[in-house]
Amino acid sequence: MATIRPFNALRPREDAAGNVAALPYDVYNRDEALAEVLKEPFSFLKIDRAETQFDQNFNPYDAQVYEKARDLLQEMIRDGIFIREGKNCYYIYELTMDGRSQAGIVGCASIDDYLDNVIKKHEKTREDKEIDRIKHVDVCNAQTGPIFLAYRSQKAINEVVDRIKEGTPLYDFVAPDGVHHTVWKIDDRADVETIYTEFQKIQNVYIADGHHRTASAVKVGLKRREANPGYTGKEEFNYFLSVLFPHDQLRILDYNRVVKDLNGLGKEEFLKEVKESFLIEDRGEKPYKPTEKGTFGMYLEGVWYKLIAKKEIRSNDPVEGLDVSLLQNYLLTPVLNIIDIRTDKRVDFVGGIRGLEELEQRVKTDMKVAFSMYPTSINELFAVSDAGQLMPPKSTWFEPKLRSGLFIHELE
Repeated sequence: MATIRPFNALRPREDAAGNVAALPYDVYNRDEALAEVLKEPFSFLKIDRAETQFDQNFNPYDAQVYEKARDLLQEMIRDGIFIREGKNCYYIYELTMDGRSQAGIVGCASIDDYLDNVIKKHEKTREDKEIDRIKHVDVCNAQTGPIFLAYRSQKAINEVVDRIKEGTPLYDFVAPDGVHHTVWKIDDRADVETIYTEFQKIQNVYIADGHHRTASAVKVGLKRREANPGYTGKEEFNYFLSVLFPHDQLRILDYNRVVKDLNGLGKEEFLKEVKESFLIEDRGEKPYKPTEKGTFGMYLEGVWYKLIAKKEIRSNDPVEGLDVSLLQNYLLTPVLNIIDIRTDKRVDFVGGIRGLEELEQRVKTDMKVAFSMYPTSINELFAVSDAGQLMPPKSTWFEPKLRSGLFIHELE
C-alpha cells in the first residue's frame, strides 16, 4: 500500500509561477545554467544551481554554494515571491506538449515505502551524485525538485482529477520551450480523503525519473531520524515531494546512442559482424526511426540502415529482452568493444527530444556511427521493477520534464 500525503506547500505566488518554474537542475551544464539565470532572475535554477552566483572557477560543491541556495530561498520567501499554502493540500499538475497532456497528483511519498520497496526502482544510483543533492536538501531544509513517480491508472483517482480540472486553475502558463503547465489545488476534505485512501489501495508505485533525488531525499530523512531518536514517523522529513502520474498518460521517448569509432574495423567488416545478430536493410539517406520493438536505425557514412534483431537473440526476460539490452549485448559489446557504457568515453547518448537530425549531426562532427532506438515502454519499466531487476543506463527519456520551484516541501 502506498502512502501519499497532502502537504503544506511553499509555492510561488500566482503571478510569478511562470518566471520561477525551471527545468531540473541536471539537464544543464554550468554555462547553460548561468545563461538561464541571467536571462530570468526569478528562475528557481539559481537556487537549484547556486554555483551560478559565484565565479566560474568556484567549486560548485563547496559548502558556501549550498548555504547560498538556502539564503536565496529565504530571500524569495521574504520578498513574497514564495508563499506558504497554510494547510495541507494535494495539487494536480498537468503538462501539455505537442497537443498531448499528462496530469499527475502532487503530494509527498513515504521514505519507508521506498525502503520497503513499495516504491520500486529500476536504476542504480551513484554516490557522488547523491551527495550533492543530500547537501542541497539538508542545508535548504527543503525538497525543491519533485520526484516523477508512476502508478497503474485508477478510476477513482481519475474521476477526482477530471472533475477538479473543470474548475479555475491556480497556475496556467506556457514555458519558453512551448510546454503548457497548469496546476489546480485539491483542498476539499472529501477529495483529499479519497485520494489518500485510493493510493493506500495501490500495491506499488514506480520511480519513472529522479532516482538520485529520491535516494538523496531518503538519506536526508534517515539522517534526521538519527538526529531525532524520538521521531514518530509523522515528521515532514519522513516524506519526499513527488508527482504521481497514471501509467496510461506517460510518454517515453527513444534514448539513442552514438559511437566514436568502429573499434578498428572497416565499414564492410563492421557490417559483416553486425549481420551475425541482425538483419540489415539499406534505407538510403532518409532517416530511419524504428516503429516496432526489436528494430533499430543505424547511420553510418551518410547512409541509414534498418537493423532487425534475429529471433535467436530475442528474450522474454524483462531486462535481457529490452531493445537497449539487445543493442548492447549483441552489437556494442561484441562488435565495438564497449563493455561499460557508464564509463566508456567512446559512447554518448542523445535524447529523442533532439530528433534524428541530431544523430546525423553528431556523426558528421565527432562520432562515427549512430543508433536510433524504439522507445522503452512504461510496461517494460514496470516489468523490470517488479522483477527486482535494473535497467541498463540511459534506457528511458521522459518528456515533458517536470519543473522545479512550483512546489517546495519543507522538512520542518
